[in-house]
Amino acid sequence: MISQALITRGKVTASQRTDISSGPRAGEDAGRSVVTKVKSAPGRKLAAGQVLVEVSGRPLFVLEGAVPAYRDLLPGKRGEDVAQLQAALRGSGHPTGNDLSGVFGPGTERALTSFYRSIGYEVPVTEAPVSPAEAPQPDASASPAAKPEEDSPRSLPTFPMSEVVFVRSFPAYVEEVRTKVGDEAGENLLSLSSGELTVEGSVTPQEKGMIRAGQKVRIYSDTAGREFSGKVESVALERASATDGGEESGEQKYTVKVTPSRPLPMKLNGENVQLTVVAASSRGKVLAVPSSAVSTGADGLTSVTERTGRKERRIPVTVGVSGDGYVEIVPRKGARLEAGARVVVGVHLRATAGRP
Repeated sequence: MISQALITRGKVTASQRTDISSGPRAGEDAGRSVVTKVKSAPGRKLAAGQVLVEVSGRPLFVLEGAVPAYRDLLPGKRGEDVAQLQAALRGSGHPTGNDLSGVFGPGTERALTSFYRSIGYEVPVTEAPVSPAEAPQPDASASPAAKPEEDSPRSLPTFPMSEVVFVRSFPAYVEEVRTKVGDEAGENLLSLSSGELTVEGSVTPQEKGMIRAGQKVRIYSDTAGREFSGKVESVALERASATDGGEESGEQKYTVKVTPSRPLPMKLNGENVQLTVVAASSRGKVLAVPSSAVSTGADGLTSVTERTGRKERRIPVTVGVSGDGYVEIVPRKGARLEAGARVVVGVHLRATAGRP
């Protein structure tokens, strides 16, 4: 069997990469926003609810969810982000009771309070005025001049967007830590990768014609000395950023995304690997000759030359799959070539008069 293959390089990446650009806002009693604890290290595997860093005494933790945190959530809020918070709390072992999905009710309050206690922090609170429906009514027997005492604002458990990072799926890992205790809590504190590992390579427009979704791929790690299998997930056009003399070259390339058949070891994350795409293969055993044995004559006929003793016979053929220096051939109707026959390889130049 002959296989036609395309060899290129690719980089192993996680399906999601998250850069954490800033820590949570400092509390009212904090003089400045500063990193007070670092609870992450490169390569560390993270679980839902894991605290990454602490800023001015407050945690920054990771939960599962596809919607980025974009507002603080507290009792009475509704929306998709509330439903995501409820799912994350339940997934971390903190049930939200009878609250409707997407409605921040008493059950979600209790779950949020329980979650914060489980990671070693008090739940943040927001001081909210008491609504007219919640305010106590004056006693009917009291004097008309009597006024109810002013009620203190109610403290509402709050889920601040500044204390959470959502990742689409677990497992999640710390890729890089760029901060230390005492640093100002600014940009690029750390980065995370999450989800299963995939591989991205690139090919030229000429090579792109050999690749299509579903083709088998061999993934070889030079550092691990191991080979893994996968398949082409997609082939999409990209604009190369290569420059030529200070100007963009305009070279077009195609991004090839490869999905491994089985999860790759996380230690391969970020590694440059070899990709061998099996572009085509023959079905079972075929008649094959070295690629240099096939030639096209002036008459446009593709053929091979069989040698028997000192005699040579030109045999017209149709070529098929090529690979590893060989090409599949099928003798045309009326022609015959047996397995084991000797064929002429390459061009033999004969000396002619006036030439060496």
